[in-house]
Amino acid sequence: MSEPHVIIAGGGIGGLVTALTLQQIGVKFSVYEAVRELAPLGVGINIQPNAVRELQDLGIGPEALDSVGLPAREWALVGLKGNDVYSEPRGLEAGYHWPQYAVHRGRFHMMLYHILKERAGADVVRTGHKVTGYEHKCDGTVTALIERADGTQLRENGTILIAADGIHSAVRARMHPQQPPIHWGGAIMWRGTTMAKPIRTGASFVGLGTHKQRVVLYPISHPDPETGLAMINWIAEVVVDKDDGRYSNGWFRPVKVEDFAHHFAKWTYDWLDVPDLLARADVAYENPMIDRDPVPTWQDGPVILMGDAAHAMYPTGSNGASQAIMDARHLGAAMLEHGVTPAALRAFDAKFCAPISELVLRNRGAGPFGLLNLIDERCGGEFEDINDVVPEAERNAFMARYKAAAGFAVEQLNTAPATIPQGRMLR
Repeated sequence: MSEPHVIIAGGGIGGLVTALTLQQIGVKFSVYEAVRELAPLGVGINIQPNAVRELQDLGIGPEALDSVGLPAREWALVGLKGNDVYSEPRGLEAGYHWPQYAVHRGRFHMMLYHILKERAGADVVRTGHKVTGYEHKCDGTVTALIERADGTQLRENGTILIAADGIHSAVRARMHPQQPPIHWGGAIMWRGTTMAKPIRTGASFVGLGTHKQRVVLYPISHPDPETGLAMINWIAEVVVDKDDGRYSNGWFRPVKVEDFAHHFAKWTYDWLDVPDLLARADVAYENPMIDRDPVPTWQDGPVILMGDAAHAMYPTGSNGASQAIMDARHLGAAMLEHGVTPAALRAFDAKFCAPISELVLRNRGAGPFGLLNLIDERCGGEFEDINDVVPEAERNAFMARYKAAAGFAVEQLNTAPATIPQGRMLR
């Protein structure tokens, strides 16, 4: 193979940012995506400042991000009685050099797709092509096994294969055939959007309730200047019997609000009416909160896992999409240092597999929502003054540990050099 060529399995957020990164540093690539046509699917996600920094380094700045979401200003936990557990500013107001964005996942995804086509050509993403496995070649490269939407087979040779094919990754299954099944801890999430007036700062992420039953909500659009209404993303969550096998593999299926709204019928406050928010939903989906047990390595010679294929995690830390973006950028940085080689993949794996695997398990333990676990243990979830239950110093220390583990502690991020220096190309 005269010129290095990277095969990317999966055209989700991680796969597209990987492609944009390779285009930026001058590496040839092809993206193979299983669905026949990409569409703006999903509801709200958060993009943390570390990932926003990387997007800006890719030339995707505030104007583009404001078209699919808005900067977050606050992260807050609230107890069952409506009393604050913990709150802190986010993004620029927290001292980061880059904002945090709350965005519509589907619109953000399609934005990346259109930017990639503009920069690299309309044919760089081949839809209706699912990577089903791979084979090693004697020269150290790789052959991706691909199934077209019509059922025909294709073999594509590449220098390396990057698997960004999600939690059900066929590449991961080939790499780790004895991996345990998808892990479900007993939580069911109903997710949707409602047009409503934002609360608190107007751009607040609010988690309300307990670790066994809670509602999370935040705006994912700027308010309409005439009505004051914004698109509010909400997640309603309960913990059920883990022996219920219906929730073991995961899905994202439309449901009726009345199927689950009764769990939150009494959640009415002077600042928030949860039953009304749910009742007026534009759309609602049901899916279990699932992840995968960590694996000892993400690499198999010229093949590497990234994103959910490598480290599918509970969304409790709001950093699944952010971590996929970071994976893409650090893979690009590794190639700048080691070339488009297994050595680059080995360096990436050695640096990130172990710590991100720890983050997967930390999120399984409720991530930053672990504060609610402490409150449940100490007072059953109801209190008048949070300082009588979990003192401020303990709350602050808990959150500082999580942010450090997740890679977005303020000083740690602000003082870090650029992952990929501007203008740097693979020679």
